[in-house]
Amino acid sequence: MLKFNLLALVFFMVISIQGQKKGWLERKNIDIVKNGPYFGIQKGRFIVAELGGERQWKDYQLKKPKTHALNLGFNYDFTNNVLGYDIGYWYKSSNVGMTFGSSILLRSDFTHTQLGFTPIIGYKFWQLHAQTGYQFLLKTSSNSFETNKLFISLRFVLINNTKIKK
Repeated sequence: MLKFNLLALVFFMVISIQGQKKGWLERKNIDIVKNGPYFGIQKGRFIVAELGGERQWKDYQLKKPKTHALNLGFNYDFTNNVLGYDIGYWYKSSNVGMTFGSSILLRSDFTHTQLGFTPIIGYKFWQLHAQTGYQFLLKTSSNSFETNKLFISLRFVLINNTKIKK
């Protein structure tokens, strides 16, 4: 029995040394790229419907996987007849952490247009993403229109394409 244990120990030591030389035991980077449309609702002073697309990049690791995402979409406030376009980015530093991001936005009531930006904080679970933020709009004319400033939104991202890269 002692000979078998000694032989097994030597065997695993040789395999581990060879594996380290050839990179067998190296940590492999796995990147997951997902994209698809999102549907959402935004609630602030007014209720706004959202529709767009999102692309996510996840650096898959056992400890603290990082996720980056870009989204492009539009929204419409039926009450005030305000159309909006958003280009956004968010970052998540672990599986259960908060998301932090920002958006560049354009709002129009079909007569006047305002540009702005939004810092956003949120929480993503499953395919749902709850976010809150404040829209800072630049006044371009004296006749401004009413739109959400402080808001909370809930988006459902329908992932329809996933690529795994090693």
